Amino acid sequence: MIKYETQTLANGLQVIVHEDKSTNIAVVNVAYKVGSRDEQEEHTGFAHLFEHLMFGGSLNIPSYDEPLQKAGGENNAYTTPDLTNYYLTVPANNIESGLWLESDRMLSLSFDPKVLEVQRKVVIEEFNQRYINQPYGDIWHKIREMVYKVHPYKWPTIGKDISHIENVTMDLVKAFFKKYYVPNNAVLVIAGNIDTAKAFSLAEKWFGPIPRGEEIVRSIPVEPQQTERRILEVHEDVPANAYYKAFNMGGRISENYYATDLLSDVLGRGKSSRLNEQLVEKDKIFSEISAYVMGSFDPGLLVVSGKLINGNNFEQAEKGVSEVIDKILNSAPSSEELEKVKNQAISSLVFGEVQVLNRAMNLAYFALLGDANLANAEDENLQAVETQDILDQAQKLLVENNSSTLYYHANEN
Repeated sequence: MIKYETQTLANGLQVIVHEDKSTNIAVVNVAYKVGSRDEQEEHTGFAHLFEHLMFGGSLNIPSYDEPLQKAGGENNAYTTPDLTNYYLTVPANNIESGLWLESDRMLSLSFDPKVLEVQRKVVIEEFNQRYINQPYGDIWHKIREMVYKVHPYKWPTIGKDISHIENVTMDLVKAFFKKYYVPNNAVLVIAGNIDTAKAFSLAEKWFGPIPRGEEIVRSIPVEPQQTERRILEVHEDVPANAYYKAFNMGGRISENYYATDLLSDVLGRGKSSRLNEQLVEKDKIFSEISAYVMGSFDPGLLVVSGKLINGNNFEQAEKGVSEVIDKILNSAPSSEELEKVKNQAISSLVFGEVQVLNRAMNLAYFALLGDANLANAEDENLQAVETQDILDQAQKLLVENNSSTLYYHANEN
């Protein structure tokens, strides 16, 4: 249970304070509800670009890292299709340094053309290294384009095409910042060794004067229900054949999310999962295979993915995966099997909450979903899943007309 208190400032910024006197550090976590799903198809990669730009100096602070390092702090950030999260840790007595840094860049970036050019080059290099020149680097570009036809999940956070970043203008950057990097589109979490009342007072001091932004009206298109099987075959110079099969599922706060999550664990979490025991250990078709859910805000994906052992083909892979799925379609998992995956999931939750930083990020994440207390309901939601719920979700989701399969062929030398 993560104990916290929350208030909303006059400018719309939600502030959450999680007091933990057992640690010597304090966390400042600022999450903005903006990700690649908020982009336009002709201007993609902006949310990820901003993750970089936000470290390039702000209105009153030319260098972000230097004063943070002097305060003994560390920082990082990440971007997803649904949000962008910035976090730092400092010794608890230096908490104001962290709040000063985060509030100034929420107030305004420096919009220095030199910073834009530097970060543009960084992102282009990242695109080339991780997505173009890396084996299997384009897999999620291809899967997303195959699965999503109208929803902006059809491109990854790095962007649909690198030309969108190459051609970005300062006017587009300023417009994106003005729209999304505003207090009423953000959640501030202050966590660690700090008095709750003092934390709220400091939040008001540093963030209260920042002007509220215009209300954001999202019109994200709803993906139509898939009605036919989709298959894509690709041939590239990669070490081994790779197999990906994606099934459409509900979003992160959908009623059946936890049942679907545990279904994926039964199928492919760990060495004792059904896919691994049958297709890796017994039949030796795959060298590795797993199943997982994407956990996206909007309706997302349950994915089965694996690498084939050299000499095996996709016909064998498809037959093997289908046989494992057919078994779970015809009978619910045993209560012992369900208990096993529940214990695995709950252990991961407990282990993840050991660090105060992870607790802060969880509170911010669920606050953006609409209710920070959902972070405390995960254990209960997992425990509530029954074997029949797993069977129901399997029969609803694990059907060929709801699937998109990528056969990623390794070229023969």
